[in-house]
Amino acid sequence: MELFTFDTEGGDLSSSEGVEISENAPLAARLRPDNLSEVLGQDHLISEGTPLRRLLDGLPGAPPSIILYGPPGVGKTSLALLLSKGRRFRQLSAVNAGVKDVREEIESARFQLAHKGIQTLLFIDEVHRFNKAQQDALLPAVEDKLITLVAATTENPAFSIISPLLSRSLVLTLNALSEESAEKLIDRALLDPKGLNNKIEIDPDAKSELIKISNGDGRRILTYLEAAAGASQDSGVITVDNLAKAVSQAIVLYNVDQHYDVISAYIKSMRGSDVDAALHYLARMIEAGEDPRYMARRLMIFASEDIGMADSNALLVATSAAQAVALVGMPEGALLLAHATVYCATAPKSNAVNIAISEARQDVNSGNIGLVPPPLRDGATPFGASGDYRYPHDYPEGVVAAQYAPDPLIGKQYYRPTLHGAEARVAKALERIREILGGSK
Repeated sequence: MELFTFDTEGGDLSSSEGVEISENAPLAARLRPDNLSEVLGQDHLISEGTPLRRLLDGLPGAPPSIILYGPPGVGKTSLALLLSKGRRFRQLSAVNAGVKDVREEIESARFQLAHKGIQTLLFIDEVHRFNKAQQDALLPAVEDKLITLVAATTENPAFSIISPLLSRSLVLTLNALSEESAEKLIDRALLDPKGLNNKIEIDPDAKSELIKISNGDGRRILTYLEAAAGASQDSGVITVDNLAKAVSQAIVLYNVDQHYDVISAYIKSMRGSDVDAALHYLARMIEAGEDPRYMARRLMIFASEDIGMADSNALLVATSAAQAVALVGMPEGALLLAHATVYCATAPKSNAVNIAISEARQDVNSGNIGLVPPPLRDGATPFGASGDYRYPHDYPEGVVAAQYAPDPLIGKQYYRPTLHGAEARVAKALERIREILGGSK
């Protein structure tokens, strides 16, 4: 049996060294899989013929770089350790490694390959924390196959990994543990000699509660289980009460890694007019200690991006909530954020304003602009207005036929109102306005 250790600062370990994991190590470390049959919940990645399996078996056509993407505690580091069999294993944590560390590892890998014929697997944990320069430093080594790169991230690689590295890598998505996989992990931990060695039991209710509060995070399951086992030594059985005492409080599924997922779900729930789901995600952010100013800013953006002219009061409510939270603070500010959340979630929706400004900016950025029509220019300058400017207030409807857009954009309509909420009235008025303006064309 080949055993592994791992070093968060960077380590040099070949899988053939047979370094034993201390019996005093945390339960999660002692139960790291020794082979693929012990990997739970990722069957879609480790079956015969998959790229990960080909890399593990050293078969031709294996990718030179793999990015393991998934939530915490699903086995990204364990898979990297298994992939290191037959290779020299090095690890860096993107939390505290810099470009200098990356280059040193690459030069060391170059030496090992040239003088000893040993291939290096470089594992980078939390690679999304690397900036562009740090990720760029990896490219030559991946391109020249000096290293086999395995990187782990909890954030969407499309947003956190630079395109050149992403194009040279195979992205594999790991799933949170299902209830079935979580139950298997608990049973293994209770019985395995490297685990609790059949010295303690867990009653069914406590097992269900442990699975629930762990939210598919295998590391969390084992951490909670070990704590509960320590608190249950006298009785020999882990109960719901013992589990509650050991854990003290279920940790909200929200940290820096879930930050973007939760705020995304919050926005999308309001956009979908599901007020109850929106309040749930708001509560998760509040209980996790999210900055209330951040939540308030997202509400203000949402009010214009997704509600817009369908209910312009949404922007006023969101802005007032942001100002009120700044004055009142937390925890009372939670009520103000909830007020604005309910208003925005139940308001009629329109993204017409968002589309309008996006299309206008696209035209400007592509050079489709043209000259300002002469009557609209500043008449106070020597080369200002030339032509007659018709003052709209002098006309019965307050609108007069005239050219306002530059020549290349005559007839262009960016703002296309919906018939939702108050925007229906705007749509009707705009139809008449455009009819009058069109009289100049």
